[in-house]
Amino acid sequence: MIDKTYATLKEMYDSSVALFSTRPAFSTFQQEQLTYAAFAERVEAFAAIYKQYGLKNGDKIALLSQNMPNWPAAYFAAVTAGMVIVPILPDFSAAEVDHILRHSDARALVVSTKQYPKIAPELAETLSVVICADDLSVLHGVVAPAVLWQEQTIDPEELAVIIYTSGTTSSPKGVMLSHRNLCTQVAMLLDIQDVQEWDIFVSLLPLSHTYECTLGMLLPFQNGASVVYISKAPTAKVLLPIFQAVRPTIVLSVPLIIEKIYRNSIRPQFTSRPWMAKAYELMPVRKVLHRVAGKKLYALFGGRLRFFGVGGAKLDPIVERFLYEAKFPYAIGYGLTETAPLLAGSPPSRVGLGTTGPTLKGVTLRIDNPHPASGEGEIVAQGPNVMMGYYKNPEATAEAFTADGWFRTKDLGHFDRDGYLTIRGRLGNMILGASGENIYPEEIEHVINSYSYVTDSLVKVEKGRLVALVEFNREELAKQYGVWKEELEAKIEQLREELLCYVNARVNRFSRLSYVYVQGQAFEKTPTHKIKRFLYH
Repeated sequence: MIDKTYATLKEMYDSSVALFSTRPAFSTFQQEQLTYAAFAERVEAFAAIYKQYGLKNGDKIALLSQNMPNWPAAYFAAVTAGMVIVPILPDFSAAEVDHILRHSDARALVVSTKQYPKIAPELAETLSVVICADDLSVLHGVVAPAVLWQEQTIDPEELAVIIYTSGTTSSPKGVMLSHRNLCTQVAMLLDIQDVQEWDIFVSLLPLSHTYECTLGMLLPFQNGASVVYISKAPTAKVLLPIFQAVRPTIVLSVPLIIEKIYRNSIRPQFTSRPWMAKAYELMPVRKVLHRVAGKKLYALFGGRLRFFGVGGAKLDPIVERFLYEAKFPYAIGYGLTETAPLLAGSPPSRVGLGTTGPTLKGVTLRIDNPHPASGEGEIVAQGPNVMMGYYKNPEATAEAFTADGWFRTKDLGHFDRDGYLTIRGRLGNMILGASGENIYPEEIEHVINSYSYVTDSLVKVEKGRLVALVEFNREELAKQYGVWKEELEAKIEQLREELLCYVNARVNRFSRLSYVYVQGQAFEKTPTHKIKRFLYH
């Protein structure tokens, strides 16, 4: 493990390439594998193209591709030459991609064959060069006049990355992160989990998301570990054979992946028979069953897992209770794109059920405007990992900070006596009850989502009443109750009525629902699988 804070990403890169040249660096499962030395050659190949087409210090290079070894190669080729990389989420629409390319002032684009159809030909014509991420072929470009390339000294405070968020409440904003933001964040992460040369990461999330890019790419790269990418969507059917073959030691995930495994594969084992479901309600029996299931789950992950990180959204409390009682090596983290990303977290050995863990070393958090009784208020942050601001958006940047310079997370939470942070919900989502109560829709949604055959849900206010939009798992229902539309709709109507009683029996008086609407189509979501709430209000 490299116990050091680098000043710039170039320093980090140069050190790792020198120290770990023969070690495996990045690979795609059952496809290409690059050692650190071979990866450095790939980085040089990208850098040569950048220079050939006249790119220089400070120029913006957009990167739109699914995960593959060439993604980090394109990234490092830019940031080690003082250029600015602009990762674009593969889930963005063509219109969003177009907006980001224009707004970011991108001069170049690295794009995979799969994503290239999103690029308007007239926009491609305005770029100095468009490079195919799959094979480094030049799809468009005019070679620049030969100039003497002069290597620039990179200042730690220089802009390194602009990441456009896919928020639940608004259109994308360009988060500016400096070399210092990212390098200090990587050093902070090692206080939570050590990373060794022999560690193997399996990457499940898009590299263009800060969570995966910092924790799943920069952190292992600094410490000589290897990362395995997968070429298909990370479903349980795809992942389990990969876990058996690779036997990863570290996996980073969003809650949805482990929640699906629990609801579809684990919970049915305990509830499929009436007598078993009754016994499962008894805490001693439940703990024993969870421990047995946890050992099986650990084996399914390959039997070497020592860190299963969960972030990007709040984990369902019922699923977390299972992981906790199963002694599965999970850890919760809390952060935002604007903080590169982590602000709080703990290793698997020190998780606190229902909390995100303590504040990261080097970060300072405080609770603004706390409620007199509960102590809950907005979480605000200071630290070297806090963003420079939003690109070309001074108004949004000003709104993101308090008068005394603390970053406003717009999340509501409180600290317990041990200094562990608990998140209650988003400030903008909180609903004020008729008698002044704070109602957190996310907590009601977790109860809804624990009901059989519910895929996802959203709670909102309608004419002064709490209602829920609920998406049922129609595919699973069709398997269980027949494929005829009339039968399926009748069953969903029955479940809708039962769900209303189920939820209202489990929430406090002022969080009870007045009505449940059936959501006919899948909710539109961000790449971390959070519902884009602003579309449904």
